[in-house]
Amino acid sequence: MTMIENYLFDLDGTLLPLDEDVFLQKYLGLLSKKFIELGYDSKVMIDRLWQGTKAMVNNNGLYSNEEVFWNIFHPEIEGRQALKIKLENFYKNEFSHVFDSTSPNPFSKKIIENLKVKGKRVFLLTNPIFPLVATQRRVEWAGLNIDDFELVTTYENSAYAKPNIEYYDSILKNYNLDPKMTIMVGNDAYEDMIVQELGVKVYLVKDCLKNNQNLDISHFDQGSLEDFYKKYID
Repeated sequence: MTMIENYLFDLDGTLLPLDEDVFLQKYLGLLSKKFIELGYDSKVMIDRLWQGTKAMVNNNGLYSNEEVFWNIFHPEIEGRQALKIKLENFYKNEFSHVFDSTSPNPFSKKIIENLKVKGKRVFLLTNPIFPLVATQRRVEWAGLNIDDFELVTTYENSAYAKPNIEYYDSILKNYNLDPKMTIMVGNDAYEDMIVQELGVKVYLVKDCLKNNQNLDISHFDQGSLEDFYKKYID
């Protein structure tokens, strides 16, 4: 068996188990309330949010996801920075109510702590469609800290998103990661497992399995997060 030196982890549904439907319902409900409070038409802003998210998913690497998102979400330059600051405060405060939709798993912390003790390289490859402040919150909910990782992908530092293979390829190249010595751990049968095309080993976490494309997952190394810990860490 090839020695694994580089561990890539997804966040939502992987290191941070959650009910995605409940998460989105609470998140969008809180955002809508915030937009109304700030004097915006919440329906228009939520629609722009989805359009901006789609643009990030389709980003071709020429601009950061942050730039691509804001050019659609708030095309007017005037007032953009003020709204950014207000949304940062939203993620620091009201966003905490979304925590109810998550179910933190003690094995997340065990896995990351053990890998660091062993001197392995650990990366958090959460889909970079959220700002750093929102990602920090979710990492904390998982019982972790962003400093636990060599890289945490956010919309500020990324110019691609899942499931674009360039998202993974750019990280492998920028951090000199040998695919044969690298494993991606995620719960999405398409968005996370696609990295296998680059020669990266994969592990499908089934605690919050996501398989919208109804792919045949029988060929993937798979199991619970606890199973992963026992097989690869313990």
